[in-house]
Amino acid sequence: MTFEIALVLGILAISLVLFVSEVIRMDLVALLVLSALAVSGLVTTNEAFAGFSNSAVITVWAMFILSEGLTRTGIADIIGRQVMRLAGTREISMIIVIMITAAVLSAFMNNIGVAALMLPVVVEVARRTRIPPSRLLMPLAYATLLGGLTTMIGTPPNLLISEIMVLNGYEPFGLFDFTPLGAAVMIIGVIFVAFVGRYLLPVSKSVRGRHQSQRSLRSRYKLQERTFMLRVPMESILVGKTLSQTRIGSSTGLIILALTRYGRSEALPGRQTVIRGGDGILVQGRVDQFKELQRWSDLVIEREAPVLKSMVAAKIAYAEVDLADGSPLVGELIRHAGFRTRFNISVVGVHRRNNYRLTNLAYVPLRAGDRILVQGETKEIAGLDKFADFSEVRQLTEDQLSDQYNTDERMFVVRLPKFSGLAEATLEKSRLADVFDFRVVAVFRDGNLKVMPRGDEVLEGGDLLLIEGQHEDLDVLRGLQELDVETKVTANLGSLESERLTLMDATLDPRSGLAGRTVGELNFRERYGIELAGIWREGGPIGEDLAEERLQLGDALLMLGPRDRLQLLTDDSDFLILTPLGQEPPDTQRAPLAAFIMLSVVLSVMAGYAPISVAAVVGGTIMVLTGCLTMEQAYRAIDWRAIFLIAGMLPLGAAMQQSGAAAYLANQVMVLLGDAGPWPVIAGLYVLTAMATMIIPTAALVVLMSPIVLSAMAEMGLAPEPAMMAVAMAASASFTSPISHPANILVMGPGGYRFIDYIKVGVPLTIVVFITVMFLLPILWPLSPAVR
Repeated sequence: MTFEIALVLGILAISLVLFVSEVIRMDLVALLVLSALAVSGLVTTNEAFAGFSNSAVITVWAMFILSEGLTRTGIADIIGRQVMRLAGTREISMIIVIMITAAVLSAFMNNIGVAALMLPVVVEVARRTRIPPSRLLMPLAYATLLGGLTTMIGTPPNLLISEIMVLNGYEPFGLFDFTPLGAAVMIIGVIFVAFVGRYLLPVSKSVRGRHQSQRSLRSRYKLQERTFMLRVPMESILVGKTLSQTRIGSSTGLIILALTRYGRSEALPGRQTVIRGGDGILVQGRVDQFKELQRWSDLVIEREAPVLKSMVAAKIAYAEVDLADGSPLVGELIRHAGFRTRFNISVVGVHRRNNYRLTNLAYVPLRAGDRILVQGETKEIAGLDKFADFSEVRQLTEDQLSDQYNTDERMFVVRLPKFSGLAEATLEKSRLADVFDFRVVAVFRDGNLKVMPRGDEVLEGGDLLLIEGQHEDLDVLRGLQELDVETKVTANLGSLESERLTLMDATLDPRSGLAGRTVGELNFRERYGIELAGIWREGGPIGEDLAEERLQLGDALLMLGPRDRLQLLTDDSDFLILTPLGQEPPDTQRAPLAAFIMLSVVLSVMAGYAPISVAAVVGGTIMVLTGCLTMEQAYRAIDWRAIFLIAGMLPLGAAMQQSGAAAYLANQVMVLLGDAGPWPVIAGLYVLTAMATMIIPTAALVVLMSPIVLSAMAEMGLAPEPAMMAVAMAASASFTSPISHPANILVMGPGGYRFIDYIKVGVPLTIVVFITVMFLLPILWPLSPAVR
């Protein structure tokens, strides 16, 4: 083994570890691979960036645009809905029709686009026919993968296989060279799922009709058992304050569903709604968490405690820090930035619009150049200038604090009663810092002073706490104690079925930028005028502490809000709506034109007038010129992560070929299987590829496997077409886990699937596809001597 081979294999191994661990997103891993190959000299500069001009990469992004054009003009929706009408109400016929329709569309459209397009259609069919969605959605996802096997443009691995053949001096596969084998595999796959696989699918409760749908959504997400009423006493401290000032929602993670007053109900009242005595506030959340916060009303303000304040002042300091441009903190929310763990300091305020913002800091995103007011022990503040995160650090004097920040007015001492219910509780559990922007600066206990206590500090009866915050918030805390909790509110739940307040099921679009962001950060109430009432993930509901949950692709999202607000989401490209609200069908005026453009692309390639990359780009351009979609929609339609993944990994394939690493790995395969003959070698490469789809993105996998396949076939003196076809089939048949393909993830939440469900159905289907391919491959693609 030469040094170059070892270096290439080392880069390959590290990239595989990063793909599997998901420590770094896959497109960034690909760019790191590209950079490592270029810097190490394993590929030239031109070779490193050749992937971005590669015809397969160009074809992939052009096909994204063509698919979006077909979707926007409604042609795919027309085909899908018309075929659904012919399917009847029997489960087996529904599965066959759904799978064939999705497979045919996927032969010429992007797999993920077809899955996203048909998902709401299939969910509505399931609701109308009372067939559980879990019986139909996994077949839909698998059908898009099976359909992609049938043409060269059906899936990126097929395009890449053909392009790699060209780069290595072989004739490329034609547009329909995949069709005989791919169509046979598709038909066998549909038959297996319809007659055998459906018995392995989970069964979830099905519903019918709008009102049953609303009740089923509440039942599925367990909303009824988490809904209760808060009654405001006539003489409450909270009377006259707004809902925002009371922190009823933010303090305990409760969702305010409605406010009842004099027999009338206001759904999702605004933050500035003023509370009156006798009001009933219908909320959803955890009663125990609300009662936990109520216990903090035990605190007693110590009016005079100058000695304690002076003792703390000697140990605590404040500083203004400017956030540097290159800091990893830029873009982070304050609550997630980890100031306490990274620097052992607390954020007190952020300078915005010529003054300090001192409240509701948790979900404030940090920006480069922000002036941040921080607090910490004197030695920690003095050492801040050593961190590159801050471009400037200015320690503040007492006079500056009094003038700019009114420190004296914001500091007060409270005493924890001896037998308080808070005894033995931790500061972190209290949520005071998150809710009321209270910071416990110091704890005085048995003559000992502890400054800047951490969240795991356990409180004891008799403790004196020096708190920084606003006095009036302590009154609000006492007001929460006065609220009466009524857990039996069945009659009030009728408001959820009204036109004013409706439940709607949705999921994230595969191209949504909301994946990975927390619910609290997105602030659905402010952004959309609705609430996120629950998340369904991996076979179960998540309805508690939603603010900290990060949204994931495949999540089913339960939206709650006025009907008109929810209908606006049907036009939001971040969501796919699963619950019909009477939305308008797509404008199909340009559907014939879009179909003609797509047909022209296919025919021009078949006739040899233009390469597929040129034809696809021309077709996509005409789609935009004729108004089938806008340029902005075209840009958004492209999955740039996939483009960068493919372009970044292609140089690794070249490096494996040039360095001899591919030949080295092929030799290892030949040592294991070579004596058995060429077909066992091809079968072994197929199995290796199929297993790797569980952990490696399919486009990257094809790039990695192709040089090995080419070297192995060259060593046997055989043409590579049969083996390359086998690898293409194995890479695209990604059935065994939800992470194998985005289409699998997309249906996971709406179908209520768990990881094990994909294994139960996907593994047998993979075996069936393997047997079909290995039976037909010698007939359709017999072995022949290598000829270039």
